[in-house]
Amino acid sequence: MLTSKQRAALRGMANTIDTLFQVGKQGVTETLQKQAEDALLARELIKLRVLETAPVTAKEAATLLAQALGAEVVQVIGTRFVLYRANPEHPVLQV
Repeated sequence: MLTSKQRAALRGMANTIDTLFQVGKQGVTETLQKQAEDALLARELIKLRVLETAPVTAKEAATLLAQALGAEVVQVIGTRFVLYRANPEHPVLQV
């Protein structure tokens, strides 16, 4: 569980990163989960976008992915959301 100060620091870091993945008309798929898993291991902080054609909202997609990956939802703004999960072996970010 992230504290409010940690969450605020992560939100600040998320401003500068690019959107890596998009949730499309098929919703949260296994392929998306695998790609997000790999990205979280490498980066720890990822930004995703939900397209208008997706069957889920950004908040729903963020919750589904976070539960599936054991990650934390940092923020949801409009159609974008940010996930964080610390790498247990090689931490990248100091939060």
